[in-house]
Amino acid sequence: MVRSSRGEASPGMWRREAGTVVRRALELPERAADSPDPFVIIAGLRVPRVPTEWAPHSHPRHELVWVRGGTLTSRVEDRVFTVSQGHGLWMPAGVVHGGRATAGAEFHDAFFAPERTPFAFAFAEPTAIAMTSLLESLLIHLSRTDLDAAARARAESVVFDVIQPSQHRLALQLPGDARIDAIAEALLDDPADCRSLEEWARWLGISDRTITRAFRLATGLSFAQWRQVLRVHRALTLLSEGLDVATVSEMLGYAQPSSFIAAFRRVMGTTPGAFFDAADGTAQGVRNPVSGVQNT
Repeated sequence: MVRSSRGEASPGMWRREAGTVVRRALELPERAADSPDPFVIIAGLRVPRVPTEWAPHSHPRHELVWVRGGTLTSRVEDRVFTVSQGHGLWMPAGVVHGGRATAGAEFHDAFFAPERTPFAFAFAEPTAIAMTSLLESLLIHLSRTDLDAAARARAESVVFDVIQPSQHRLALQLPGDARIDAIAEALLDDPADCRSLEEWARWLGISDRTITRAFRLATGLSFAQWRQVLRVHRALTLLSEGLDVATVSEMLGYAQPSSFIAAFRRVMGTTPGAFFDAADGTAQGVRNPVSGVQNT
């Protein structure tokens, strides 16, 4: 059995990579010292040189985070969000969350003043966002400290017009059921674990029907469907790191790359190659190579 990564176990998240640094909450980017009023949007950029994890925290402002050249994983209650280039994650003010970014990724964040954010009601929950080239360009533009008030207001108003949820399923619902949580933790630790439903039942000392009902009730998916979604989410990180489809397929326990590609299409609505090609087309910039992401 091939492990998808190595490192310390982290409950409710993917297994930590070796050398991961755990930090406290992100600090808000500094705003222009001569600004007479707080900015509606404060944007910034950092590049973690090593795998970096942020302990559970919250912010007084809404937060939008996205990456180039890697992936960002965030745990919010019983959900794990995985976003790669071309996608971002909206986190409402006050929502407790933890996060993890791969080494070398450009980590972008933008903080929105809640009382001055007109679309906040539409994103009352953590939401995956489509990071179009226009939205990225506007937010990078707003990271400048030399914009006058009128230029900033114009750019901010366009951000409010163009921000839209992603059409892809980028959240993995964890069971949150003590009867089956051990299965979820084991598969997060090793997505390639191919034990059957009957084998999991024997391991837990419960019936396979109990597991089936519990997964359906907690996640809306059968056990097999849920494991498929989990593997595809893990694949997003592995493919972003430059691994080819055949390697990722083997690491995640698939007998053939074609089986993995079919599973990816069922979950994401497109093949791995098309998914990352679309991300390259909407969010240009430096990223880890995925030239090996090819479809059969």
